[in-house]
Amino acid sequence: MKFDTPAGTNPIDQLKVVGKPTDRIDGPLKTTGTAPYAYERHDVASGQAYGYVIGAGIAKGRIRAIDLAEAKAAPGVLAIVTADNAGKLGKGRMNTAKLLGGPDIDHYHQAIAVVVAETFEQARAAAALVRVDYARAKGRFDLDAALKAAPLKGDSSGEGSSAPPIDRVGDFDAAFAAAPVKLDARYTTPDQSHMMMEPHASIAAWNGDELTLWTSNQMIAWGRGDVARTLGIPKEKVRLISPYIGGGFGGKLFVRADAIMAALGAKAAGRPVKVALTRPLMANNTTHRPATTQRIRLGCSRDGRITAIAHESGSGDLPGGGPETAVSQTKLLYAGANRLTAMRLAVLDLPEGNAMRAPGEAPGMMALEIAMDEMAEKLGIDPVEFRILNDTQVDPAKPERRFSQRQLVECLRLGATRFGWDARNPKPAQVRDGRWLVGMGVAAGFRNNLLMKSAARVGIDAKGMVTVATDMTDIGTGTYTIIAQTAAETMGVPLDRVIVLLGDSSFPESAGSGGQWGANNSTAGVYAACMKLRDSVAQRLGFNSADVTFAGGKVMSGNRSVPLAEAAGPAGLSAEDAIEYGDLDKRYQQSTFAGHFVEVGVDAWTGEVRVRRMLAVCAAGRILNPKAARSQVIGAMTMGVGAALMEELAVDKRFGFFVNHDLASYEVPVHADIPHQDVIFLDEVDPISSPMKAKGVGELGLCGVGGAIANSIYNATGVRVRDYPITLDKHLQFLPSVA
Repeated sequence: MKFDTPAGTNPIDQLKVVGKPTDRIDGPLKTTGTAPYAYERHDVASGQAYGYVIGAGIAKGRIRAIDLAEAKAAPGVLAIVTADNAGKLGKGRMNTAKLLGGPDIDHYHQAIAVVVAETFEQARAAAALVRVDYARAKGRFDLDAALKAAPLKGDSSGEGSSAPPIDRVGDFDAAFAAAPVKLDARYTTPDQSHMMMEPHASIAAWNGDELTLWTSNQMIAWGRGDVARTLGIPKEKVRLISPYIGGGFGGKLFVRADAIMAALGAKAAGRPVKVALTRPLMANNTTHRPATTQRIRLGCSRDGRITAIAHESGSGDLPGGGPETAVSQTKLLYAGANRLTAMRLAVLDLPEGNAMRAPGEAPGMMALEIAMDEMAEKLGIDPVEFRILNDTQVDPAKPERRFSQRQLVECLRLGATRFGWDARNPKPAQVRDGRWLVGMGVAAGFRNNLLMKSAARVGIDAKGMVTVATDMTDIGTGTYTIIAQTAAETMGVPLDRVIVLLGDSSFPESAGSGGQWGANNSTAGVYAACMKLRDSVAQRLGFNSADVTFAGGKVMSGNRSVPLAEAAGPAGLSAEDAIEYGDLDKRYQQSTFAGHFVEVGVDAWTGEVRVRRMLAVCAAGRILNPKAARSQVIGAMTMGVGAALMEELAVDKRFGFFVNHDLASYEVPVHADIPHQDVIFLDEVDPISSPMKAKGVGELGLCGVGGAIANSIYNATGVRVRDYPITLDKHLQFLPSVA
């Protein structure tokens, strides 16, 4: 199905199933522990052995020698694979560093060997007996030092966030110099880890020259291609299966060492092998969100209009990597005739930096939305009104290119009303509740909407059951349910008459889960296949496709009505199609918007910060399942609390690794940290986006939250902290005196 004109009225608009707050159909499996995750697939291959990955003990240098003798002689050991015996390996298109290191080492904890044994304990014990002689080389581990000579570098996150090395609109320098009110400030965000609950895990089994991987991966088609490239085998010889994923947040967009080492171990041992990365390897071996140093300059007229806006960001990555695209949203979010964005990329020898939930916008808005508050205070304008004053309905660099839908002003106004913003004292450090200093903060939320081709196969059997198959994944987002809702709505059957099969590379290729593009695109692909199937049913019955109704498990045209099961016949019917997009996303800017509101309390004695209330008002096209969408947003808001107040990978700048590489020392929010959260979705459809008229919310709920928390802390204390996370040591000494 080609989608190149705005969507008109279609079967989804019935909203009998789509748009309803629906329990997740996979919920019973998740809550009873019967949903089979990758490492738990004991049923798929007999005689599974265990692999234990050894990570490099240096960040930069070479392996002089590996002594495997003692490990090979250990009880239960079946095989040990290193770069010396693995054979020639390539590198995946999505990987920056090799997934098997040696003799050269690219980063700390790069996989250098996998020990395969009969039991996990035997593999782990034998791995401890492997002796590695390293030649350590000097590495680059200090971002601030490396940025001093870093070149300008443009790139794309691959998730809708992108910018050239430097981009100018108008004459920023002259406009900024002439502005009567100016802000020039520096902000930093730290390295962060995905820390998803389920580790990177895989089971590999070979059948001759054909490989099957049961793995935890968000993007099946990407993964299949990169496994093939890495192992040097045809893509047709690789099958990836990933029906359930216990969290990804971008960390499982790409093939990691668990999959490749399991495949190599299985080949060497001659039997299936399962591998799960330990928690320290998840932090240092896989990817992370890179740290940034950002400079924002704003110039305004005295009435609050932005006349000059500049956002410059620097980040680091391994050789061949890319920057954190933190300036992307600043190109589109606020008006201003004179603009400058620029990015610098330093070469670091730290583990690979790459996508983490809302790459680009999440750290970029943590800085931009503080800067907007700082400028509002300089101007003496309410922070909500300042943002509204500088709203734009067009791309500031291309005024002829309008937003397909843009309700940022409505998000801010409704949010202010619901949150009780008018009760906020604009003068900082004035509101107390016992020993707590209380403050409110606001930030805009912004995330682009990305369109991707997505396919599905839909069939009807002789019992009238509808089965959908697509390689789309469910990373805990409710994909099974919204795909079932789409098929039920389009084919006119109850939800319990739909079976959904996901996460298998033998199914049609979907958009996959990432960049908040999954819901809109995968359901649009299912819709396309359903519409093709409807045509086949109509043709079989001799109905006019343009005048046919599917409802109540029946197909109707004029005064004729035929049960869907009867229409399918004994052999059933199936159809496969994909949604393919034209140039609507080029003619219109497609984005999602939110207003984030936060109230915090800061202990006047200790500096401890407690979030008291949170509200997100979101405008993101049609909401396919409000219940699942709310869960996505409150989960993103929770991540925003972590990013603002506690999450930080501590870099050992001597030896080049992340020190706090486990859940004991890398702090994330727990239940006690999260207060009541409210989410409001504006009534919006976007016919420019897809036949579903939907967009995405999974990352929008994160973008801006950190800034809102930072602004609320300032309102509570009068202390402005520009370096995340905002831990008490950064403001304690500056807090108001306690009487």
